[in-house]
Amino acid sequence: MAEEDHESGTQTIERSETDLEEPKLFKVILLNDDYTTMDFVVAVLEGIFGKTPAEATQIMLQVHHKGAGVCGMYPKQIAEAKIVLVEQKAQAEGHPLRCSMEEA
Repeated sequence: MAEEDHESGTQTIERSETDLEEPKLFKVILLNDDYTTMDFVVAVLEGIFGKTPAEATQIMLQVHHKGAGVCGMYPKQIAEAKIVLVEQKAQAEGHPLRCSMEEA
């Protein structure tokens, strides 16, 4: 609430703090297929998800051996945008690579 200092004519306004809720995070998961090359998967992980070559190779091997691998955790809209980017890049290069997402 506002408080007035009658002598100086100034007004002090107190601000109440608002608790901001952290956005829910979603895992972006790369799914294995029998056609997409390992090199392409590594390039996607580096280019779209900002992984180092070592991280990208590790995730690619997990996708290859286990059928899926987590690329990262993001707020919902960013996760959705990354999935669209992966699928657009894959389609442009003739790969059937797919992603999914699930709440973390």
